Amino acid sequence: MSLIANIGVLAVFKYYNFINENITWLLKGFSLQNSIPYLNILLPIGLSFHTFQAMSYTIEVYRGNQKAERHFGIYSLYVMFYPQLVAGPIERPQNVIHQFHEKHYFDYKNVTNGLKLMAWGMFKKVVIADRLAAMVGQVYDHPQGYTGLPLVMATCLFSIQIFCDFSGYSDIALGSAQVMGFELMKNFDRPYFSKTISEFWRRWHISLSTWFRDYLYISLGGNRVSKWRREFNLFVVFLVSGIWHGASWNFVIWGAIHGFYLIFANQTKELRNVLVGTIGLNRWDSFYKIIQVICVFGLTSFAWIFFRAKDFDTASYIVSHLFTDLPQQLSQLNHEVFFAKNIMLNKGELNFIIVILALIMMESVHWAQRGTQLRESLQSKPTWFRWMLYYGIIFATLFMGMYEAPAQFIYFQF
Repeated sequence: MSLIANIGVLAVFKYYNFINENITWLLKGFSLQNSIPYLNILLPIGLSFHTFQAMSYTIEVYRGNQKAERHFGIYSLYVMFYPQLVAGPIERPQNVIHQFHEKHYFDYKNVTNGLKLMAWGMFKKVVIADRLAAMVGQVYDHPQGYTGLPLVMATCLFSIQIFCDFSGYSDIALGSAQVMGFELMKNFDRPYFSKTISEFWRRWHISLSTWFRDYLYISLGGNRVSKWRREFNLFVVFLVSGIWHGASWNFVIWGAIHGFYLIFANQTKELRNVLVGTIGLNRWDSFYKIIQVICVFGLTSFAWIFFRAKDFDTASYIVSHLFTDLPQQLSQLNHEVFFAKNIMLNKGELNFIIVILALIMMESVHWAQRGTQLRESLQSKPTWFRWMLYYGIIFATLFMGMYEAPAQFIYFQF
């Protein structure tokens, strides 16, 4: 009853009109009219996230992994904890409920570490994501005026935009919780360094990926079934993941594409290993890993087309014109006007330079994070060096941030 109630609320607010539109479309095929009214209601803030968090509590208590919480205020705080209310991470009750029972005192290390993470998240959001949003929006809002290179550039830039936007929010959420003494789960782990699609989903939106793994994939049988049933389970999980993201066929297609990627990877794994061995790519290990990373980025970027496009017709146009005129356009890259229009996307030289510098800074941090906790390792550095970095991030955010037309966080819509 608890699951039905939660899913029911989600279905009414988020999917009622989508289902109604499809019923109308089906009835039109039989020359019939749909008399079911549309609902003109506001979507409750963070509905998809706190609904899944509430369902997580129910399932964990039912499975015996979490003791039932008898204090209604504590339970409510778990479901509606404000730092991660609107866009996650989607927490498990056993990870955070016990923290709400503990008394928290002022801790200088928690406060400073939390503020550092919040500052880094704000940098990714207002300096990188919001600047890229203007560039991507120029193409994706009116794609019919573009072919080839601008579409490719905008698609790749959106991949970076959505990472900086969503991981930026997650950093702010984790940081603000840490300031108050609470520890939330890590939601991103440098996903675009992944060498396979399955690794990408272990690094991207980790709280949602593990939620679907623990509560849907394993419940469907997980890996304990036949090979083809396992692939079916995977596909179902990604279809549901797509629907969770939004009431649109574009999101369903986006989920289906990733489901296809994983099934194809599983079915061709042995063949690909033989091919790699035959060609001898595994002899150049670093080069092979770079190729893998580029391929994963390309595949995920293609799927993001359906995530970003406003409707299916727009996505279809972009996909069908993605490589149109591309050879001719590449040959004209040395022309200044063409370069500005197709690479800078008409957003100006200064904006382009700021984005490049910010991306270099972000990737330098990602490189430094390999196998270490950067905030912890910074403690061993000289005071002047640490404060130079802190002020650098603060002033970069203040003076390089996009404040003329700030964009809301992408995942607020879910």
